[in-house]
Amino acid sequence: MSTTSNPTGARTLAECDAFAAQWRPRFPILASTTYLVTHSLGAMPSTVYDKLKAYADQWATRGVRSWAEGWWDSPVSVGNVLARVMNAPEGSVVMFPNVSTIEGVVASALDFSGPRNKVVYTDQNFPTNMYAWEGWKRYGAQIDVVKSPDGVGVPTEALIAAIDERTLIVPISHVLFRTSFLQDAQAICARAREVGALVLLDTYQSLGTVPVDVRALGVDMICGGSVKWLCGGPGAGYLYVRPELQSQLCPRITGWAAHAAPFAFELGPQRYAGNVRRMLNGSPPVPAYLQATAGYEIVLEVGVQRIREHSTCLTETLRRELAERGFQSPSPTDPARRGGSLTVRLAPDEHGPAFVSALEARGILVDHRPEAGLRVSPHFYTSWSELAAFAEALSELRATRKWTVHAQSNKAY
Repeated sequence: MSTTSNPTGARTLAECDAFAAQWRPRFPILASTTYLVTHSLGAMPSTVYDKLKAYADQWATRGVRSWAEGWWDSPVSVGNVLARVMNAPEGSVVMFPNVSTIEGVVASALDFSGPRNKVVYTDQNFPTNMYAWEGWKRYGAQIDVVKSPDGVGVPTEALIAAIDERTLIVPISHVLFRTSFLQDAQAICARAREVGALVLLDTYQSLGTVPVDVRALGVDMICGGSVKWLCGGPGAGYLYVRPELQSQLCPRITGWAAHAAPFAFELGPQRYAGNVRRMLNGSPPVPAYLQATAGYEIVLEVGVQRIREHSTCLTETLRRELAERGFQSPSPTDPARRGGSLTVRLAPDEHGPAFVSALEARGILVDHRPEAGLRVSPHFYTSWSELAAFAEALSELRATRKWTVHAQSNKAY
């Protein structure tokens, strides 16, 4: 395939390489590794060193005073940086350690005892987004799982049909982790508003590579983490709550950080803060939040729309290149319905984790998921030449079956 043009028309491959070259020096791992596993853990920006050193220096020199000098406010101040990525107003995004905690906190703010007790999601959700809600059956939640007919995605019309006047909340993934299927969040949010239901949109697999505008969507809540496309590392989950909704939520899973006057140390029932802090619980993991801003800042500098154009060019060109080589992808063929990843299906006798290990031995990082295949995720720092080398390596491994020598390691991420 030509390395000077691409089938999408959005950008030439030469332009993609030039675009990636601007950002590559800022990510240390790229000097020695073809990094195609951003869907699992984004490459670390070099500015993380500065963020963590500043944190350590502050702790070392300011001690306990650090709490009043930014640490205590970090869930909101860091949330305000991330808010710019999703066009959210200040004071509407608050940080958490992870999405599992967020899902539980949100669920604990809802009442399942009445006739509006239905929770609608799909069987393609990430498992934690199912586990968290299944546990609320004992409190009256009725779970309605919309099934995928093909294991790739869920038809929008099927999901919309399940959302009715008895629906309390729709906690769904924006981009599906197995196939990179991009759900029509706009239509889903519109349907939920019609019947008075809430939407909790998990953008873990989309924010930072797919444009997300909370105001345009009219979405009630958004959650996710900074590990992947935001290049912010672990421990920095986020929750957006529509400003008009905040005062209506009183989570049962709570703590002193959610109190209106936490340092008054009042006894008795919770007296919630009058803003998004009411969703918090305990003391914040400050270094994780501060390091995450390194990723947010570079994503804002690059621009998510430009990232999307670069990503679409690379993934669509790779999809066609791999098809010519005999590899199939269960990911959507329409780039507009696909997130930033591309899944590559292997033959039944080809051991996915062994392929991952064999590629790693060549300095190429991808991963594998059961019922999906290899997951490949170029980001704004990825060049086409790297993807071309990946495609060639896949063909060579299949042709020579060299991957079989790694099968015993069963290595996976």
